[in-house]
Amino acid sequence: MLPLLRTASQRLFSMATAEPHVPGSLSAAFVTCPNETVAKEIARAVVEKRLAACVNIVPQITSIYEWKGKIEEDAEVLLMIKTRSSRISALAEFVRSVHPYEVAEVIAVPIQQGNPPYLQWVRDTVPE
Repeated sequence: MLPLLRTASQRLFSMATAEPHVPGSLSAAFVTCPNETVAKEIARAVVEKRLAACVNIVPQITSIYEWKGKIEEDAEVLLMIKTRSSRISALAEFVRSVHPYEVAEVIAVPIQQGNPPYLQWVRDTVPE
């Protein structure tokens, strides 16, 4: 039997101890970075500071945007950060303080629903 598979009673106990998800109480935040080194540094720091439960690093994206009157195109790395919605302001403040861009992208989308045990893990990992 695979170690990841749990018995029905283990799943029921886990579900019974989980808080119900309040839509919008958790968020996925997105931050673009100029390269993988910067992305990993920021990702590790936000997890260590408990501003996020998890950060996915998505390599090799292309961003096309207007900046100072010109259309720009750059290779970037995307961070997808899972956290409490109440921590987005602190997350944005920290990212601005360490990010090399003049204007760092920090945007967040509320999580309306998802896998209950995962959402519980995010709540358990990131303090309010």
